[in-house]
Amino acid sequence: MDLYNFEVETIRGEKKTLGEFKDHVLLIVNTASKCGFTPQYKELQALYDEFKDQKFVVLGFPSNQFMGQEPGDNQDIESFCEINYGVSFPMFAKIDVKGEHAHPLFTFLTQEAPGLLGSKAIKWNFTKFLVGPTGEVIGRYSPNTNPMEIKPDIQKLFT
Repeated sequence: MDLYNFEVETIRGEKKTLGEFKDHVLLIVNTASKCGFTPQYKELQALYDEFKDQKFVVLGFPSNQFMGQEPGDNQDIESFCEINYGVSFPMFAKIDVKGEHAHPLFTFLTQEAPGLLGSKAIKWNFTKFLVGPTGEVIGRYSPNTNPMEIKPDIQKLFT
């Protein structure tokens, strides 16, 4: 499956495909508003601000699958992200990122970039996937990886 064929729903309910982001470097993240890692929104936004003019974009996918840490609806999530962290990168509708009802995008990402010891499951909020400009999954980063630690890997994709 080609990454750019996946259909997603924006946080405002618009259907689109990831084809809109073809030729971009992507950092795809499953997010949550009430998690110990939620302050990572600040660093994700900083990366987006720094590199967006070089065809880089962060894509945030809220999920409530980890201890109910994303309980709000899409409007609540969007408001929280804008007010508390100034998020301007694309956010998408709340989805499942693991299990039987996982969104096909996350099934694809976990197959392309397994986690520790080959695990395909996403273990927690703020798991990050770096995707190169031709749609190849470059790497997977754990929730406790600060987004700024990914910066060198992002920069390599622009050269």
